[in-house]
Amino acid sequence: MEIKIKLAEEKNQQKLPLAFKKEPDCLPDKSKMSEGLLKIYQELDELIGLWEVKAHIYEIQAFCQISQLRRQLGLCSEPTVLHSVFFGRPGSGKTTVARILAGIYQQMGVLSKGHIIEVERADLVGEYVGHTAQKTKEQVSKALGGVLFIDEAYSLCRGGEKDFGREAIDVLVKAMEDHKTDFILILAGYNNEMADFLASNPGLSSRIPLHCEFADYSLSELLEIADLMFRKRVYRLNEQGREALTKNLRRQILLAGDDFGNARCIRNLVEAACRAQAVRLAAAEQAPSIEQLQEINELDIKKAVIKLNNNNAKKQENRIAKANY
Repeated sequence: MEIKIKLAEEKNQQKLPLAFKKEPDCLPDKSKMSEGLLKIYQELDELIGLWEVKAHIYEIQAFCQISQLRRQLGLCSEPTVLHSVFFGRPGSGKTTVARILAGIYQQMGVLSKGHIIEVERADLVGEYVGHTAQKTKEQVSKALGGVLFIDEAYSLCRGGEKDFGREAIDVLVKAMEDHKTDFILILAGYNNEMADFLASNPGLSSRIPLHCEFADYSLSELLEIADLMFRKRVYRLNEQGREALTKNLRRQILLAGDDFGNARCIRNLVEAACRAQAVRLAAAEQAPSIEQLQEINELDIKKAVIKLNNNNAKKQENRIAKANY
């Protein structure tokens, strides 16, 4: 079974089409869920947007549920292969959804533990012949009973034919064959890079039937995420602060292009705005009121933006310096 989900491209981060601004049609029957599974689905439902990603998860759950029922009744049922590829830019929710999926699989009895091991190239690839296989096998061993999540998985083959990353891929392919019943691999990364990575590794791609694309958040969804993050910290944006945030996000989306960080960008901005507010209030002559302690204004947002822009500029300078060294 191959599930290929494609989310609509959002030109310059405009609003999602109306068809995607509603709950999926294939909502699960939560009245029949266990308490543990219901709790995990509540986490999923709290995520802003990601409607077709949620539909993807509901479809997987339904497939697992019916496959289990068919086996119980003695009917023919294909082995449940749930290895997945998550396509999307940073901050689009891939890691968060992977953690939720691991819990769902455990609650449904697909995985015995339901934990997730999150790794990247450096955790798998060694520095000499044989070291990579050892490191990769160790990570697979840690993930047995759960999910092994590899971010920026395309980097495993970035060094050409002689790169040790290809040895890691061979170990992963073998692990998928040896541990079919209690091990799930999820590979994640940018859309184009992951497509090229899979095309260059047919043995790997043929064993991964589930493909899920994570679209960039729309501007309205990014503002919802910011509101949620502020509320969790017991802050709130005033009207001028919201206008400043909206203006900055529009600018970032246009200028950053493929490098825009989605929800990760929002988290950094929210945290920087809270620090800017603290500096402003600490310098005031009078002790702040409860209202003032909670309010984020236009100045806080602007200070946060300047701080983050300066930090990003320094990082870029360091990257250029290292490249030219």
